[in-house]
Amino acid sequence: MVRLLALLILLHPAAARAFDPVTEDGEFRALVVGHELTRLGIELRVLADGQISGRGMGRPVSGEWRWRDGYFCRTLFWGERDLGEDCQAVLRAGDQLRFVAERGAGIHADFRLR
Repeated sequence: MVRLLALLILLHPAAARAFDPVTEDGEFRALVVGHELTRLGIELRVLADGQISGRGMGRPVSGEWRWRDGYFCRTLFWGERDLGEDCQAVLRAGDQLRFVAERGAGIHADFRLR
């Protein structure tokens, strides 16, 4: 069973790609503005005016963002739930962006750019 799990992880498209850091505001904006960030059950838009909008698991998502010291810093609401503020490291591999919580020290979430 462990071998099967390891094989599935290795065959996952994200596992085969090297993620490169996104460290500049202009580079980040060029990637996300005008595109959707998607993953299973989640569709988000990171807008040029500093707003975040979309849906996650059937609930509205809203918030604000800014680029600060090489990190994507955001406040976020999922429905009525306040997810608070977090500054996240951003990494890119092809059409995928990986957001890593707590300035790169926390958990990560991968999104496809569309």
